[in-house]
Amino acid sequence: MTPRGYFIAGTDTGVGKTLATCVLLARARADGHRAVGMKPVAAGCAMTPEGPRNEDALALMRYAGVAADYATVNPIALPDPLSPHLAAARAGVAIDLAPVLAAHRRLASMADMVLVEGAGGWLAPLSDTLAMNDLARRLGLPVLLVVGLRLGCLNHAQLTARAIAADGLRLAGWIGSRIDPDMACVAENIETLRRRLPAPCLGVLPWAPGAPPERLAANLRTG
Repeated sequence: MTPRGYFIAGTDTGVGKTLATCVLLARARADGHRAVGMKPVAAGCAMTPEGPRNEDALALMRYAGVAADYATVNPIALPDPLSPHLAAARAGVAIDLAPVLAAHRRLASMADMVLVEGAGGWLAPLSDTLAMNDLARRLGLPVLLVVGLRLGCLNHAQLTARAIAADGLRLAGWIGSRIDPDMACVAENIETLRRRLPAPCLGVLPWAPGAPPERLAANLRTG
């Protein structure tokens, strides 16, 4: 992996972006990198005595090689598990990229690698005028795409790869994520993705509910 980091995108919501990011963090630590994860926008937070907390952001903190405060890892924490623009509207919050970019700069000053996990898919709305791809473009990081392996993934993955290229960003690689244990023709679908996506496959995460990211790190290659 590069010292700067990556933007972790997904073909949809619920495809395993958080798990993939935690596995990448575990692998980065094993490779000697000072890596930290970031969840810029999290919709679906529990209220705690310390403030709103999101399970995905907390997972990224657990596997980071650098300690950072929660508000820097997850600068926009929204209560309802909805599309970010709807969750923000319900909470009376106007999502602005400035605090997110500032938080990223702080993390980048603390670590030699920042893995930024997006929310939802590439075009998930953040507001009436912003979407997730706007944040990715402002950060300017190379993109790793997590492909949820289920029926329809071939179309979703290719469309997302085209959108990433159209936004002027580099797709550095993709990770297959077994989210449907009953999916037919898995090997054939993975081979089709290898042929059709314009970036290398970094590995495939198996269907393994509850498996610790450290155990799954061997499924990915990082260079």
